[in-house]
Amino acid sequence: MKPTHKLLFVLCSMLVLGFMYYSSGKLHLFVWGQKSQTNAEFTTTSTTTSTYTTTRTATTKRPDVKPIAARDKHITEMENDINAGRIVDSVYDKQGFLLQLDIKLPPELMYKYGNLSEGACKPGYAAAKMSTIYPKFVKPAPMFLDRNFKRLGKVNNYLPPFGFKTQERVIDGILMETKYYGLGDKLDSLTCKRCIIVGNGGILANKSLGSKIDGYDVVVRLNEAPVSGYSKDVGTKTTMRITYPEGAIQKPENYEKGSLFVFSAFKPLDFKWLRHMVFKEKLRGVEGFWKSVAHAVPREASEMRILNPYFIQEAAFQFIGLPFNNGVMGKGNIPTLGTVAITMALHNCDEVAVAGFGYDMSMPHAPLHYYETVKMSAIKESWTHNISKEKEFLRKLVKANVITDLTRGI
Repeated sequence: MKPTHKLLFVLCSMLVLGFMYYSSGKLHLFVWGQKSQTNAEFTTTSTTTSTYTTTRTATTKRPDVKPIAARDKHITEMENDINAGRIVDSVYDKQGFLLQLDIKLPPELMYKYGNLSEGACKPGYAAAKMSTIYPKFVKPAPMFLDRNFKRLGKVNNYLPPFGFKTQERVIDGILMETKYYGLGDKLDSLTCKRCIIVGNGGILANKSLGSKIDGYDVVVRLNEAPVSGYSKDVGTKTTMRITYPEGAIQKPENYEKGSLFVFSAFKPLDFKWLRHMVFKEKLRGVEGFWKSVAHAVPREASEMRILNPYFIQEAAFQFIGLPFNNGVMGKGNIPTLGTVAITMALHNCDEVAVAGFGYDMSMPHAPLHYYETVKMSAIKESWTHNISKEKEFLRKLVKANVITDLTRGI
């Protein structure tokens, strides 16, 4: 073989070997990266023990479930929201709350609130306390839907009750008619708002808290709980009444004047019901509702609002830890309206109080609600709610002084 041929042979051999080495290295890096990502995913799953991640661990073993990269975008987004920033450590519980809930505020906030006169409203206090025990808490979240509602990324890909998917046209038509999307000029202009959520529990009876409840800037009531005849214990002021079709007051004379009718949807049909109420249309047929519903709401369109469904989503999956169930309503994954209202207040009020919350099952003969004779023993296992897990969450808020419980039932 000629010397030139030998040289060419050696060079070619070196090039081939170099290419093989380079290719194998790239292949190795690619496979290693995938493997590391998979390992990281399962490490997170195994060390996060919430109900949601337990469900996720089970589904990853099923052959019909696609890998994360191939899942629907909205499922991945919800999963990221739930797991983002989750701290799995002995200092935090499985939902991301501090185990030591009586922790003090940072010195600068202690100084800020300590220098306020006694009884003065504390700007940003509830959010500051919440962020201290729950580092993932982010305050900004609009109370009601407005004409820009389609931009709300956390809810626009989920069906009711966790979002408004499939109902965009109905909602847009409703909002065009209502025209207003806040609490009103007077309340919206306040630099500090003190809010109270008035529950319907029998624990409110004979507490004489009426005047104290009326002293709050924003008084939130739920469903059909009456005021007339019970004002000594529950007050007379109503800023807003949050409800849904089956929970709405059916007798027009029982609505308080000057209050906002705030609608919370739990199923697609609910939005169609609201459209009839807003446009004063006759309700034809009530199929799809689990009990009788109001056929009219004595409110002008300008006095009606749609509660941001994000508060249902956040309360269920991030605060309480209810089953994710692929982002749709399922057994035991719907928070009660009271907890949804508290979640709303944490984002939109500076101080938050509650009254009339808490079911004491050790007292079966105690009144369930303050306005009727039904006893505590009437409570049965709920298909939609998980009362014990919800109470666990609310107790965290009370123990950490995020909220004040006037009736001490939580």
